[in-house]
Amino acid sequence: MRQDRVTTLLGGATLLALAAAVVLGLRAPLDINQGSLVRLMFVHVPSAWLSYLAYGGTGLFGLLYLLTRQRRWDRLALSSAEIGVLFTVTTIVGGMLWAKPTWGVYWVWDARLTTTALSLVVYGGYLLIRTLIDDPERRARVAAVVGLVGTLYVPINYMAVEWWRGVHQTQTLKLLGKIRFDAAPVYGWVLLTATVAFTLLYFYLLRVRAILAAREEAREERELMEDLSPLEVARG
Repeated sequence: MRQDRVTTLLGGATLLALAAAVVLGLRAPLDINQGSLVRLMFVHVPSAWLSYLAYGGTGLFGLLYLLTRQRRWDRLALSSAEIGVLFTVTTIVGGMLWAKPTWGVYWVWDARLTTTALSLVVYGGYLLIRTLIDDPERRARVAAVVGLVGTLYVPINYMAVEWWRGVHQTQTLKLLGKIRFDAAPVYGWVLLTATVAFTLLYFYLLRVRAILAAREEAREERELMEDLSPLEVARG
């Protein structure tokens, strides 16, 4: 009951934050050059942040599993990876919709875009590996290692626009050296609200997906015990 209450409260907070972000985004002034197209930034940037957060979570939860061997960390790692893949796709789609009117094409093999696409290969492989290994402990160990290595994507993707110059704009928020916000200041509060809303959304989805993963794991264990019972009877 307590778990359900926390999930409900977190979901309510997420919904309110998303609603606030939508209202602020729709009321934000139009950009002098891009017009209403600038509003894609309020989804594209927070989606990219959420994917970073999710992939970082996958690595962290995987490390915690390797250190403790507690299955709940493996379930959280799986949940976080799925969320990361979902919002990487959201980031790519939003970026393509933004790119066509500004660059003239939906896609270019720019360093930032290329590394983003590669993350789908890495974490798609992570999810695929989990389906190919039946033993739960071995599956969790292998997935944890892949998840840890995969977190290298986050700094590489973030710095791609600095290390390899391309058509993609530089970071909206520069974190290295002197922190600087490169978007128009009038959009700062909108982006902050949207980023907070997407962060809450991550934790809400993570909690819900982990609960479902625990139920799936319990069902697998019951089915395994049912399969073993006839064998034990035959041996007895």
